[in-house]
Amino acid sequence: MKIYLLRHGLTGYNAEKRYQGTRDIPLCQEGIDQLAVADITPKKIYVSPLCRARQTADIVFPHSEQVVVQDFREMCFGIFEGRNYIDMEHDPEYLAWVGSDCEGCCPGGERKGDFSNRTCEAFVPLVEQALKNGEDLLVIMAHGGTQMAIMERFALPHYDYYHWCGPNAGGYVLEAEENAWRTHHTLLLTGTVQYTKEGGKTSC
Repeated sequence: MKIYLLRHGLTGYNAEKRYQGTRDIPLCQEGIDQLAVADITPKKIYVSPLCRARQTADIVFPHSEQVVVQDFREMCFGIFEGRNYIDMEHDPEYLAWVGSDCEGCCPGGERKGDFSNRTCEAFVPLVEQALKNGEDLLVIMAHGGTQMAIMERFALPHYDYYHWCGPNAGGYVLEAEENAWRTHHTLLLTGTVQYTKEGGKTSC
């Protein structure tokens, strides 16, 4: 079974390098104009509840049913949301968080470890059910954080969380081989995709 793990298109916050987290920020016009229809047509896709993911899915997969998964929402960055590193370069709380390799709790937000756990706990049952049903395709449209959490936990080859920070409207293609998943909970990276008008698909 192939798994497509995708990130939403460009937002104004992305363009300004602002933390958006759980703020419900829509795609900007540039982000909408960049998107291209996918070369696959799944019957359904699993999406974050945030509108930037659902808007992207509307354009990239116009004929697919969307199933909202609440725990695929982005990490909550608390008081850092809406701000960028320039705004916070002298903020002691931000500097302390960055100094912890971003492992500490964002004030008013989440710890990265807790975010990764909730994301992966939402992901595993979808893989299990799809394999049980004999499906050949599982498509998820969510966030950069969603990608990083899942890829760090399950992907081969193994890299750490931040290695997997991908571009807007891009994502990873993974192969879920039933025995490898049942035995080791591992997924093999087989390629990447970019669903923008100048994008495409590449193999690893």
